[in-house]
Amino acid sequence: MMHEELIGLLRRREEVIADHAWRDRDAAGHLDTLRQVSEAITAWAADHSGGLDPRLRHFLQQASFSKARVYLEGGIPEQGICGR
Repeated sequence: MMHEELIGLLRRREEVIADHAWRDRDAAGHLDTLRQVSEAITAWAADHSGGLDPRLRHFLQQASFSKARVYLEGGIPEQGICGR
């Protein structure tokens, strides 16, 4: 499936965000990894923009990464989920 790599990147971003111990221990390294993963998501979206459905494209353009993951995994994103 084309979206498997994207789902992996989105999950990795959420894992990094959730790792408070890492953030507290090495804030600069944590932020750098978060930036790298976010840039990889943006690059993936740019490389595949022609093949994305409009709703997924919208989530990615707005950096609503949590919503994008939920959508790709077959769910309907809730109003309160914010991926920024």
